[in-house]
Amino acid sequence: MSEKDAHNNGVIYAATAFAVWGIIPIFWKQMAYVPAIEIVMHRILWSLLFAGGVIFALGKWPLLREALTTRKTLQMLTVSALLIGMNWGLFIWAVNVGRIEETSLGYYINPLVNFALGVVLLGERLTRIQLVAVGLAAVGVLNQTIAVGVLPWISITLAVSFGLYGLIRKHVPVESLVGLTIEAIILTPIALSYLIYLDLHGTGLFLHHDRVTDLLLVLAGPLTAIPLLLFAAGVRRIKLSTIGFLQYLAPSISLVLAVVMYNEPFTAAHAVTFGLIWLALALISWEALTRERYSAA
Repeated sequence: MSEKDAHNNGVIYAATAFAVWGIIPIFWKQMAYVPAIEIVMHRILWSLLFAGGVIFALGKWPLLREALTTRKTLQMLTVSALLIGMNWGLFIWAVNVGRIEETSLGYYINPLVNFALGVVLLGERLTRIQLVAVGLAAVGVLNQTIAVGVLPWISITLAVSFGLYGLIRKHVPVESLVGLTIEAIILTPIALSYLIYLDLHGTGLFLHHDRVTDLLLVLAGPLTAIPLLLFAAGVRRIKLSTIGFLQYLAPSISLVLAVVMYNEPFTAAHAVTFGLIWLALALISWEALTRERYSAA
């Protein structure tokens, strides 16, 4: 395969992953009658079974075994597992109570939160353009707070939790599929305990509602792992700056779904907030592209 073909395939893989993450609110909406925490527990369980099956099929058991027996890796993945579990739960709950716009805003500001985390936790220094971008994002959040009368806590929590998750995973020497499997292993005792509790008290919906619900809950596993596999395949073949542009597909698709498909309000205040965030993202994207061209020259 030529370098050009590899690059084109990488773009397709990554774009597909982000597109799936963008339209996934449609899937969660089909289970709006299922409590978000119950959905998350099934997502954890079926993710483990699916990801474990893929690892077995690809012969990656030695990588999984090595990671599970490395104390530091296990400690870091325990923290990342708790962060992603919280992120999943909040995201699904927000989608199912009609607050997809706020989830979209959260993933728009996530790259800017990453800059802030780099400064606070890693002692990194921001460029002037990055400082301006973070400032614009802060003004956008302030505008939304004033307009709505409450801090957009869903957006901020999603952005910070996913930012911290990404920061930890960046420093854990395991590939995406192995990391996801170990995170699911760590969370599965909690998930199983909760699901057994629901079943014993007659409040669990799995196998007690209808076959469609059962199928949707099981599909939560593959829908968690498959985009991650596509993303991992894509990121190996294309530049990080390209990934930087493609990552805005997911919140953009979600925002369109929120307004057009689910009739969530998009007021003048929303326009100002998102406009400021988009301007901030445009600035950092332009800077990244300029640096890449300069480095190439």
